[in-house]
Amino acid sequence: MNGKFLLAALIIFTLAAMIDLNAQPVGSASKQTTGREVAVTFDDLPVISVTLISADERREITTRLLRSITAGKVPAVGFVNENKLLDDGARDERRVALLQMWIDSGLELGNHSFSRPDLHTTPLEKFREDVVRGEEVTRMLLQKKGKNLRYFRHPFLHTGRSLETKRAFEEFLSGRGYTVAPVTVDNSEWIFAAAYAKAAARGDKEMVKRIGAAYVPYMEQKFAYYEQQSTALFGREIKQVLLLHANAINADYFDDLARMMQKRGYKFITLDAALTDAAYKSNDTFTGPGGISWIHRWALTRGLKGDFFRGEPETPEFVMKEAGIASE
Repeated sequence: MNGKFLLAALIIFTLAAMIDLNAQPVGSASKQTTGREVAVTFDDLPVISVTLISADERREITTRLLRSITAGKVPAVGFVNENKLLDDGARDERRVALLQMWIDSGLELGNHSFSRPDLHTTPLEKFREDVVRGEEVTRMLLQKKGKNLRYFRHPFLHTGRSLETKRAFEEFLSGRGYTVAPVTVDNSEWIFAAAYAKAAARGDKEMVKRIGAAYVPYMEQKFAYYEQQSTALFGREIKQVLLLHANAINADYFDDLARMMQKRGYKFITLDAALTDAAYKSNDTFTGPGGISWIHRWALTRGLKGDFFRGEPETPEFVMKEAGIASE
């Protein structure tokens, strides 16, 4: 009896262990809660909105966003469109002051071009001129703090429809002291932001709340997806670079977004630190029409197709509708 009892107990113990291992796979990316790193970047500074907002509203958005960034000790980089500093063609010092707020918060600024032209439809020489025009105020503000203008972010993440254009522009950037700021955790946060702003502008508080409630869960799905893609491509999770925008939804929800990232095991690092990851030295010959994650650029360069790209989370249909954008 004792032998049979011990044998039964051993079988039960073994089965329980197997069930537990199946529930929590050892080394599963989805279960990782430590060791992750992410650089957080914001485009379209000083503030971007699809609805008309006042100078006071711009300052309020900037104040709340910076409060959340600094409270979370996030060494973010903000990418500037200097045409947003103009009011009726003249420089508005109230808007310049918003950039100064970023610098005074200990954060870095980068160049996102002057007017956000599209490299895929703009002649290269004209595009270069727009980049240079987009340096004036940003470089001046940084130099007053003893800092240099180091990073450039392509508008729309469009890097050129031919290798000749792509490489010529990258040489131009290098010659002016720029490093390209890539994006690995790409997302449709801008669609959420448009829907959020439109609902707020018409006073639809319930819709504002519904969009806000869906935002962070959607972003977490995107993180999970690109963690998976990173592991599939490199056999490990790389140091990620997240793209966001300086807008109202992030002013209201960046605290929650930061907590989500920390819960997933992320440490906030500088863009400089993220780019030390060997993955960013990967060959990139992508010249397609889309503005896509660098993880997918590297995958396409390696010749990966089809199934590799499946499963990317979609923006909720109601958010697309509120933003006035056709379904993805």
